[in-house]
Amino acid sequence: MSSPINKKTLKHLAELARIELKPEEEEKLLCDLSRILDYFRELQGLDTSAVEPMTGGTTLKNVFREDDERENTNREAGVEAFPETKDGFLKVPPVFG
Repeated sequence: MSSPINKKTLKHLAELARIELKPEEEEKLLCDLSRILDYFRELQGLDTSAVEPMTGGTTLKNVFREDDERENTNREAGVEAFPETKDGFLKVPPVFG
């Protein structure tokens, strides 16, 4: 079966990707892309009817910690170290005029 990727298609793809190909690179790339597409054709012939579809790459359900209440860090130490504060909040210069 002939490859759907020819020199014209390859040049169009190279333009879309904004890459310049030398003539020797074109030949190698055409060969590589043809082999990749042949491999996909081979995979399409496999019977996967008994394979359960995957929804992700792992069987883990939840890898997050429990969202429970915990004691905060020493907020006062950070406020005390800041150059300017007001009513326990950090005072910063205005961002917009």
